[in-house]
Amino acid sequence: MAASRPYQFIVFGASGFTGQYVVEEVARVASATAGLQDITWAVAGRNRSKLEQALDRAALALGTPEIKSKECIICDLNDLSSLTAMCQQGSIILNCVGPYRFFGEMVVKACIENGTHCIDISGEPQFLETMQLKYDATAAEKGVYVVGSCGFDSIPADMGVLYTRDQLKGTLTAVDSFVMLKTGPQGAGFHDGTWKSAIHGMSDRSNLKKLRIQFEFKPLPVIGTKLKRRGGVFYSNKINQYATPFLGSDASVVKRTQRYLYENLQESPVQYGAYAALGGIGSVILMIFTGFFFWCFTKCNFGRKLMIKYPAFFSCGYFTKNGPSKGQIDETSFIMTFFGEGYQEGQDPQKGNPSVKICTQVIGPEPGYIATPMAMVQAAITILLEQKLLPKRGGVFTPGAIFSKTTLTERLNKRGIEFTVISRPAA
Repeated sequence: MAASRPYQFIVFGASGFTGQYVVEEVARVASATAGLQDITWAVAGRNRSKLEQALDRAALALGTPEIKSKECIICDLNDLSSLTAMCQQGSIILNCVGPYRFFGEMVVKACIENGTHCIDISGEPQFLETMQLKYDATAAEKGVYVVGSCGFDSIPADMGVLYTRDQLKGTLTAVDSFVMLKTGPQGAGFHDGTWKSAIHGMSDRSNLKKLRIQFEFKPLPVIGTKLKRRGGVFYSNKINQYATPFLGSDASVVKRTQRYLYENLQESPVQYGAYAALGGIGSVILMIFTGFFFWCFTKCNFGRKLMIKYPAFFSCGYFTKNGPSKGQIDETSFIMTFFGEGYQEGQDPQKGNPSVKICTQVIGPEPGYIATPMAMVQAAITILLEQKLLPKRGGVFTPGAIFSKTTLTERLNKRGIEFTVISRPAA
C-alpha cells in the first residue's frame, strides 16, 4: 500500500443515509485524536452537491465548520477510471454503498487492484462469502485487507464470541447469543436500504447454499457437547421470553471466523447460535404474520417489487424511505447477551459434559446508524494503527479473523460499545 497517499480514510457513499452518519463519526474521531494521531480523510460519491451537504450536516452536528472544507472525490461505480482514481488516493476505503450484492464487488476489485484496504458494513452473507471465494487469493498476493461486516452486522457478535472465549479460564466450546432492541415511545425505525438487502437475500437463499458447496470445506470438529440448534420460534429460559433465529449475517460470519482461527492459528473452534429476542406472545404473533407474508412476497419478482416500492406498508412501519427520526435513533439501543459453556482448565473437552458456564454482554447505542459507524470507524483505525497485530498476509477476512489479536474490543469499549462479563465460574 502506497505510503504517500493523501488520505488515510475515504468514506465512499458519504451522502447515503448510513454514509452520512459514518462521515460524522470519522469527523468526530479525527477531531478527538488530533495532535495525537492526525487522521487525513475525504468523502466520495457521485454527486458533489450531496457530498457537500453531508459535510455540512457533520459540521453542524459537531460544531466544527472546518469539516466543510474536506475534499469531495467524485466517483461513479459505472466509471471505472473514477473508481480507480478514488482508490489510488486513499489507504482505506470505508464503503457504505449498498446493497452490496449489486454494488460491492466492483469496489472490492478496484481496491485490490490498487493496493487499497477496504472495509464495509454488509450484512449480506452471499456477498461476503462470494468475495472470500473470488478474491481472497488475489488480496493475499497484493497484501490488501478486505474486511466485510464491520458494522452492527457483525462486529458485536463476532468480537463478542472472542471476548467470551478470552474471559473464560478454560476451553469455550459453545455460545448462544440473543440480541434485544430497546426503544423509546416512538419505537424503532430503519432505512429501506436494509429492507432491500433483506428482500434480495431471502429470495436468493438457494444460491447461497450452492455457493458454500464451492468452498469444499471439511466440517469443523465439534469440541465438547454438540450445540442444540433452534428453529422457528421458541421460548428461552435463558432470557425469559420468546426468541427466533437471527436472520442477519452473524451466524455466517462467526462460523467463518472460527474456521479461520482453527485452520490458521490452531485454536479450538467454538460452536455458535445467533438468536433475536421477540418478547411476549403478541410480538410472536406479529412476527409470524409479517414473516409469512415477507416469505411469500419474496418468492416472485412482482412481490419483491411491491415490497421495495412500499417498504413502510409491508414492514408495518419499521422500514421507510426516509429512515428513522432523530428521536427514534436517540431512544434506541441494543443488548446482545452471550451464554457460553465449556470446560475448566485441565479438563479434557472430549470427555464428559461441559463443566463451566459464562455469560457476557455487548451493549451499545442504536445499532444501524450510531453503533454501525462507531464499529466501522474503529475497525478502520485498528487497521491503520495496529498493522503488526494483523494477519501477515492480506486476504478477505471477517472481523474476528483479522482483529482477534488487536485491541479493537478495547477501542469499542472506549467509544461506547461496551463488552462486559455478567457471570463467570468462580476462580
